[in-house]
Parts: sequence; C-alpha cells; structure tokens
Amino acid sequence: MKKFALLAALLFAVATLASAQMGMSKDKSKRPSPPASAECKFSDGKTIKMDYSSPRAKGRKIFGEASDKALVPYGEVWRTGANEATTFVSDTNLTVGGKAVPAGSYTIFTVPKADAWSLVISKKTGEWGTEYPGEKEDLVRVPMSVSKTSAPVENFTIAFDQGGSKCTLRMEWENTRASVEITK
Repeated sequence: MKKFALLAALLFAVATLASAQMGMSKDKSKRPSPPASAECKFSDGKTIKMDYSSPRAKGRKIFGEASDKALVPYGEVWRTGANEATTFVSDTNLTVGGKAVPAGSYTIFTVPKADAWSLVISKKTGEWGTEYPGEKEDLVRVPMSVSKTSAPVENFTIAFDQGGSKCTLRMEWENTRASVEITK
C-alpha cells in the first residue's frame, strides 16, 4: 500500500510540474523577451507582417566584437530577436533592398557589423532560437543601412516607416538602427 501511495504522489507531482510548464509556455507575454509584431500596409491593402520576440538590453553590451563579450557579435548570423525565429509574411510580391521576394512566409536573420548589416530572408520556417539553417536556405541577402539612434533603445524593436507603395523596415536596439527599403 505504501508503494502505491508513493507512486500516486510521484505521478501527481510529475503531472503538476508538466502542467505548470505547459502553462508557462502558453502565456508568452510573461517571458523575459515578450512577443511583438510589426506590420506594413501598402496603399492597395497588401501587407507585410513580422512576428518576433523583443529582448531587453538590461545593461548588457549588445552589439560588438566577440572579444568584448557582446551579446550579438559582429559578423555572426543573429536570429534577430529571441525565442522562436522572427517571421516575415507578405501577401504580395516585394522588392527588398533591390532583390525580388515572392509573396509567402519566411524567417528573418541578420548579420550585424559596425557599419553595415545584412538582412537574411530564409526560405526555411519554424526554427527555434539560433538554428540558422545555412546559406542553402537563403532566399536573399540584402544590405541594410546602419545609423545611431538618438537615444538608447532598451527593448529590441522592429518597425516599419510607411508610405504608399514602399515601407522602410527598421530594427533598433541599444544605440543602433538598421534599415532597408521594401517596395511592391
């Protein structure tokens, strides 16, 4: 009887722990890097939508040389956010930084450098974390312009500046802004 009671208590504890973990994963807003999104609406109603997780700087050095213990080292592929990979979904054909991107769902990565970034639009979707699938899955790589922000940016932010048949994709964090023009 004692073995049965011990087994029942153990199963109850495991079930409670599993339930708590499932509950944590469902409420993504409680994560240290909560979910965020950005959307561009063209004048004809077509859209681009990006979903990402927004990490916080928390006093850390964000961009820089690996030797400086930067969170995002220069020259390395970055998942561009946190948690699940950042998505890029468009219901219309686009030109991103001068390169054709057909309507569809993609994953975004970047390669930050001090004076220039590359935006990587990957055909493979559904990655978690830093699982960059490799260049063979790249749809395009386009250069991004880099500038300094007017004030420090605590929360990693993706946004669009909109205007008719074009949008400028902006990524800001720490004291860095990277941008690229997107047209239909």
